[in-house]
Amino acid sequence: MSKNDLRVIKTKDALHRTLLEILNEKSLDEITVTEICKRARINRGTFYLHYRQVEDVFGEYFKEITLDLAESYKEPYRKVSVLRASELDPSTVRIFHHIENFKMFYEIILSEKVPLSYYYLLFEEIEKLFQQDMEIKLEEEINHQMYASYHANAIIGMIIYWYKNGFSYSADYMNEQLVQFVNMKTK
Repeated sequence: MSKNDLRVIKTKDALHRTLLEILNEKSLDEITVTEICKRARINRGTFYLHYRQVEDVFGEYFKEITLDLAESYKEPYRKVSVLRASELDPSTVRIFHHIENFKMFYEIILSEKVPLSYYYLLFEEIEKLFQQDMEIKLEEEINHQMYASYHANAIIGMIIYWYKNGFSYSADYMNEQLVQFVNMKTK
């Protein structure tokens, strides 16, 4: 069976969804293979054909989410050769739409139901996006890694604020706020 086989895709999708549902009830380390298989209506043999343990299901789904996050981050760059903050159009920002699409996942990542290591993995993924973006010329005395970390923390801070407020703002509003923050000048 190939990864593109529709049966494999459906099986993995069912396991991902089921894992997220169970993570709303208990932490990752409390979930058993038996429990996830029973709820997903998949036999254990099928589970072990694709994964060794429950954490592997979460890790795979995490990778899929971060690939989509990377694509969302790159969206404003698709139509310009150089992106200037002053010319950034909020309608091209897709990060918050990505978060909205995968809200259930982010509610879990930002909760205490999964190990803190997954939060740090998310931070590292966002930080990598900013580091890749830094092919622009920054002043020599600026520490590029620290600068990327600064921006990653800012985005995660906005996401956490949004999460703590029950995702009560629209993704478009979050985009507009981000563009305003990026363009703020200190007095």
